[in-house]
Amino acid sequence: MSLHTFIQKFQNLKVDRARGVAPHKPILLLSIIDNIEGGDIQSNKIFITPEVVASFKENWSLLASDAFQPRFALPFYHLTSDKFWKLHAREGYETAISMKGVMRNFSQLNEAIEYGEISDELFELLSNKESRDILRQVLLNTYFPSQKEAYFSKRGNYIKSIEEKILHQPPSEYKKEIEQAIASKDEEEVYTRGGLFKKKVPQIYNYTCAISGMRIDMAADISMVDACHIIPFKISHDDTVSNGITLCPNLHRAFDRGLISIDESYRVVVSNHFSETVESPFNLRQFEGKELQLPRDKQLFPSLENFA
Repeated sequence: MSLHTFIQKFQNLKVDRARGVAPHKPILLLSIIDNIEGGDIQSNKIFITPEVVASFKENWSLLASDAFQPRFALPFYHLTSDKFWKLHAREGYETAISMKGVMRNFSQLNEAIEYGEISDELFELLSNKESRDILRQVLLNTYFPSQKEAYFSKRGNYIKSIEEKILHQPPSEYKKEIEQAIASKDEEEVYTRGGLFKKKVPQIYNYTCAISGMRIDMAADISMVDACHIIPFKISHDDTVSNGITLCPNLHRAFDRGLISIDESYRVVVSNHFSETVESPFNLRQFEGKELQLPRDKQLFPSLENFA
């Protein structure tokens, strides 16, 4: 398909017009364009990621009116009616995604959908700066002519603001914001913050397990360590780095199950209430008394109160 074909498709998206033109689909497409331009999307497979969801939330705040609710699930699901978009279900959900009304909230969508897929022709056009800029302008001129200046001048600050809160906001203030998002059923906000926590914590630990020192460099965007909440999120509602530590998966599981902990000197404590094969190179008791490898900046250290 030619650029002209997609210009026409973008100008004639199948949107709800009962209360004015629903902005969900054009905002999702703008968010996809932003993430292709920024390098977070590198193929025609569009996964549900914190970056894509954050772009959608930010673009919504800049472009949409109060007449509509910012539901990410709606355009991600209903864009299939515009033919250049396909959904790929997770195993076991193939039938569920065809049922009307099933994908109306974010958690349902994220549980059932593995990724959305744009056509190869559209991805090729969006990978080229010239055609990408043209299609972006088509969306803005068609659906948001009076708001496009705000889009160009203010976008890009939302993720930075959340990362700043994860790094430096007092946990008590962060908890209030999360609980407000939960109370207002803003699933996208909670998901975005949790996803950025999972990326930011390994980054400040240099992608290294704080106990074992394991670190594997890979060309692809793959990490072999986990961002571990010290106090579980469902209890603490705390995604700040003071409630985080980076562990390799086996030590993450051991920590979550109380087999190991950390004392007031940032040293490993191993429980006496289990037995293991000590000859194994993966035994836990080898880490007894080992000091954590901590971030360089003391302001980013994990909270001793949380370990206690």
